[in-house]
Amino acid sequence: MSKYNRTYHLPWSPGTTSDDRISKSIDTLLNCEIVITEKLDGENCGMIDSGVYARSHSTFTTSLWSREVRALHKLKVEDQLGDGVYMFGENMEGVHSIEYSELISYYYIFGIKDNDRWLSWDEVKEYSYVFDIPTVPVLFRGVVNSYEELKQLVEGLVSQPSDLGVEREGVVVRLSSSFNNEDFSNCVMKWVRKNHVKTDEHWTRNWRKAIIKR
Repeated sequence: MSKYNRTYHLPWSPGTTSDDRISKSIDTLLNCEIVITEKLDGENCGMIDSGVYARSHSTFTTSLWSREVRALHKLKVEDQLGDGVYMFGENMEGVHSIEYSELISYYYIFGIKDNDRWLSWDEVKEYSYVFDIPTVPVLFRGVVNSYEELKQLVEGLVSQPSDLGVEREGVVVRLSSSFNNEDFSNCVMKWVRKNHVKTDEHWTRNWRKAIIKR
């Protein structure tokens, strides 16, 4: 089992809650190439050769709002990843608090883990190309040299509309290079908007299917 790691918030992220963790330093993201992607408002899903996991990795998901992702896995991913390889992405089939108007897929890749190594963003893009599954939108790729420069960049990006329509829930900042799993908290951080509405146990009763732009 390889549940997706807890992602620490950037120090200035306004959308933290009591059970979130906030990074004490962003030094590992400075003076090296980073990639900033849009944080989508969906369900984290991990794929392996034999099935699809949702939040819990104790058993494969069978939820009604993962049918499209499970069908995608069956069509394109099943038995194609290899031992110890996880494809992580956002399941967008069920509408959460943001209803996107420009979705082109029910699944957007944001990370590939090969045993104890998280692949570089270029390798993630190769998986995206080979499997014909989009990555989450990339908002910036380059080098940032100071805390204040990264803060201004992030705040500028989150003030813009989502690439998929409506508003942005937040962004994720990661090293563009590969890194070991034990270093995840220093290599991947997020910013989430204030007062972001999280779905509760009642969401499953009245969930709605997202519309894909054809």
